[in-house]
Amino acid sequence: MSDIRRREDPAHKGKGAWVIERDGKTLAELSYTTAGSRLILDHTDVSDALRGTGSGKKLVEAAVLWARGANVKLMPLCPFAKSVFDKNPELRDVL
Repeated sequence: MSDIRRREDPAHKGKGAWVIERDGKTLAELSYTTAGSRLILDHTDVSDALRGTGSGKKLVEAAVLWARGANVKLMPLCPFAKSVFDKNPELRDVL
């Protein structure tokens, strides 16, 4: 069973990711860097085991839900994340 959670990088302040893990392994990740009052979504990586399952979009949606709750704006520099926002206008309120 997979679950999406937000993980901060303790070694690098202001960096982190939303991840999908299974059996202790990270299978998908949407990484971010904090820039002032925004989070820059900088890279999405989905393992072959999850390709075609919508996992990348689910990571972006998790980031959007978090941003709404935290009143933070997102900046999708990652081409995949940007494409999710382009295709889903209902997510754009956090941009």
